[in-house]
Amino acid sequence: MSVPLPESDSEDELPPAWEERATNDGFVYYVNHHDKSTQWTHPRTGKMKRVSGDLPLGWTKHVEESTGKIIFLDEKTQRKSYTDPRLAFAVEESAQVGELRQRFDSGTSALQVLHGRDLSGKVALITGCNAGIGFETARSLALHGCEIIFACRNETASKEAIERITKEKSTAGQKCSFVKLDLASLESTRECAAQVKSRWKHLDMLILNAGVFALPYSTTEDGFETTFQVSHLSHFLLTTLLSELLDHTSRIVVVSSESHRFSMLTKLSESDLSPPPNKYWSMVAYNNAKLFNVLFAAELARRWKTRGISVFSLHPGNMVSSQIARNWWFYRVLFALVRPFTKSLQQAASTTIYCATAHELNGLTGLYFNNCYVCEPSGTSKSKRMQQSLWELSEQLVERVAK
Repeated sequence: MSVPLPESDSEDELPPAWEERATNDGFVYYVNHHDKSTQWTHPRTGKMKRVSGDLPLGWTKHVEESTGKIIFLDEKTQRKSYTDPRLAFAVEESAQVGELRQRFDSGTSALQVLHGRDLSGKVALITGCNAGIGFETARSLALHGCEIIFACRNETASKEAIERITKEKSTAGQKCSFVKLDLASLESTRECAAQVKSRWKHLDMLILNAGVFALPYSTTEDGFETTFQVSHLSHFLLTTLLSELLDHTSRIVVVSSESHRFSMLTKLSESDLSPPPNKYWSMVAYNNAKLFNVLFAAELARRWKTRGISVFSLHPGNMVSSQIARNWWFYRVLFALVRPFTKSLQQAASTTIYCATAHELNGLTGLYFNNCYVCEPSGTSKSKRMQQSLWELSEQLVERVAK
């Protein structure tokens, strides 16, 4: 349990034993000298700050020979300080949620969201991105210079998708890589994470896009109902395993759905997460899985907030024509009938792209988006009891299989 901070007249005043510091690239972080910990959010306000990347005019930075510490020198007055002078000009990095301006809507495409952006040097891992909305997400980011890790089950389909991007823009395709990930297998998930950690040192974006819809009842090799494991449990494991590649510049984006509002769950048990055959209905399983996505994103945002990692969940669009409906002929027909009235794949990918890249979301976390704008998720998804329960049950299930 966290210790209450002492009262202060100033919300921005640091508690005793805390110190404010800044990195070379202008990120402010906080040091707790009492327990020797650091975090990226202010210990009172819970907000992140940034400062100008350059020192004020006339200031220089040196390494003190006797201590090896960084010291700052005002060349005019010869005043020395261990405190970065840029901190005097630190500002909160993001606006309040209520101050966000809606720049895009349901008709906006992913490429329009990225207009004018250069994502060179950025790395995004996207699950299930060899087709559908995931492919348009990967393609849009790649065309703007981002390096893409295709974390997918089907290697042939993934390499064909990468080839499509290469034909459109050769330099974009050259930055795309395939890493095997079968979300129906926790062992495959662990192997994927290990391979990613051996090849990359940092992820700017972790986009949990993969999911299944309208499956007949089946279980995975780990013994869990397939919709639950593919849509939630393996993503939960993947995220925690990749934790060391994520920092205050990273974003995690969880693709959920408005279907989460139709889940009837009010409490969670293992049988609610992974139901037996006699309690299984494909649409109920899908709705529940989408609720788990929002619950997971909210709890992850809370747990990792002091690390400065932004976590968002979202709804891409209603009945978008993609391969997600491939498992039952009835849904294939239904999706085909409504196709003229729903979003294109480019439009459906726009909210994912917005959550992964929009500057105005810097420092914010734990929000749910629809049509590139923040909105309220279901009341159930905001239950802290449900969020914590899902996390704890997920941990238990993953640990059980690891034994």
